[in-house]
Amino acid sequence: MSLITPLRGALRHGAPLKRLGGTWGEVLAEFLGTLIIIAFGDGVVAMAVAALPGSGRAQTPTTIFLAAGDWLLIAWGWAFAVAFAIYIAGGISGAHLNPAVTLAFAVRRKFPWKKVLPYWGAQLAGAFVGAALVYAVYFEAIDAFNKASKTARDAAGGLATFSIFATFPAPYFGGNNWGPFLDQVVGTMFLVMLIAAIVDQRNMGGFVKHFAPLMVGLLIAAIGISFGANAGYAINPARDLGPRLFAWLAGWGQVAMPGTVDGSFSWYFWVPIIGPLIGGVIGVIIYDLFIGDVLHSREVAAEIAGEGEAEKAEA
Repeated sequence: MSLITPLRGALRHGAPLKRLGGTWGEVLAEFLGTLIIIAFGDGVVAMAVAALPGSGRAQTPTTIFLAAGDWLLIAWGWAFAVAFAIYIAGGISGAHLNPAVTLAFAVRRKFPWKKVLPYWGAQLAGAFVGAALVYAVYFEAIDAFNKASKTARDAAGGLATFSIFATFPAPYFGGNNWGPFLDQVVGTMFLVMLIAAIVDQRNMGGFVKHFAPLMVGLLIAAIGISFGANAGYAINPARDLGPRLFAWLAGWGQVAMPGTVDGSFSWYFWVPIIGPLIGGVIGVIIYDLFIGDVLHSREVAAEIAGEGEAEKAEA
């Protein structure tokens, strides 16, 4: 039994134990874990975009992404965010923290379909609240940056501070959403494929559970470093949509929803939602085709060999 006195007094009488021990408890963990991802992830972008320049720690009040080091700051910030979030939620819900992971596990890992929508709702709500928390901490820095840039939040120049919350495509796509869509499919494919490898106890014995969150964090950093510039590597529908909805409510207008900057891109919001959902399913299927089935066939062969040896011993 726990050495900590429960905050919910009724727990002592056992009334809500079944509820907290089931899907509701898992939903709470998914909410808090996703909130932590966004709080630290969007927080590191707020540091790079608004707080460091505005606090006099950058070359000018509007200098961002002066060198590759700025991108590494963000890549490692998101890596830490995901790793720590998994440490929080992993023991309760499995720490999906990403609708693409939840869908992929429902397709190939026997995750109950009845839990998919509750997980998705918790992930989206956690991301929204995480974005609101970042805004509450950094809104003075955000307003100072926009003032120094002489732009409003809902103007084209507001895209810089909007990037704290959600993603958008690089200019070289010329407003074509299909290039970023492919980017999201590929990035999430690798994410889920390698998560499947990390948690597969049959593959190299699996990672010790205490190290698995760190490995997933390193995976996030690798994707950010290798595939991040095209479209901001959302690779998580909740990570993008929750903060995007908050930014829309907080005054970024059509820059946030539907994701339009005249002359640059339009109706972008669906790309980091649909792309990751498709990519995640592709990733888990590829893992099973190339690795999972091989591991399974070896297990079956070992079982048959063991039965044969047992029969010989009995004879």
